[in-house]
Amino acid sequence: MGSIYKNICNSAAKGEKLLAVLIDPEKFPLENTKGFFEKVNRSKANFILIGGSTVDDNATDALVKEIKIHTSLPVILFPGDITQITDRADALFFLSLISGRNPEYLIGKHVQSISRIRATSLELISTGYILVENGKETAVQRITGTTPMPRNQVQNIIDTAKAGEFLGMKFIYLEAGSGAMHPVTPEIIRGVKQEIKIPLIVGGGIKSIKQLEKAYNSGADVVVIGTAFEEDEGFFDMLTK
Repeated sequence: MGSIYKNICNSAAKGEKLLAVLIDPEKFPLENTKGFFEKVNRSKANFILIGGSTVDDNATDALVKEIKIHTSLPVILFPGDITQITDRADALFFLSLISGRNPEYLIGKHVQSISRIRATSLELISTGYILVENGKETAVQRITGTTPMPRNQVQNIIDTAKAGEFLGMKFIYLEAGSGAMHPVTPEIIRGVKQEIKIPLIVGGGIKSIKQLEKAYNSGADVVVIGTAFEEDEGFFDMLTK
């Protein structure tokens, strides 16, 4: 297995909580990269996620190239489509949208991506992606045509995560969606963490230190912050090393 996968697993085994910064190439101006990463490098961030639901061709490649100039943190692709694959990154979350039933996002897009991935040296990490209802429609929901899992169907979410683990997923990612009105609840995080034996990633709607700590305390091994930094880079000041 690759080093990024091993490092995340080792941290999870030791109870060390990790932080990822999610950047959407569609929303991030390249000219902001230097100043933004001066703050990232002073923060507790452990790695960078790059991806979005709708991104222009070559935008991801250009952004990762620029990011690599300004940080030594690992860059992991979190792609919404095969056009977001670039060999400039270090790894790729090979996402399967196991909360939905659209075959394109369970296996279809994955097959289409192989010709691109074959030509790269990316570390691939299979990840079961579970979209949880957050109070409003998300871009993921619109693009994939799938319905998020209701927040009150906790056992169904837990069972879906466990099924993903049995299918061989290396990580489970609970996602409320970008700009979510409500983050994934502690009850869901706790229930999934108690059931699975693989690292748990949680993202979407986490906009305060209190919400971040609540996710960690409920069992998240990795918390992903995106919109909070887009709206207020001062959030980094609360996450300094």
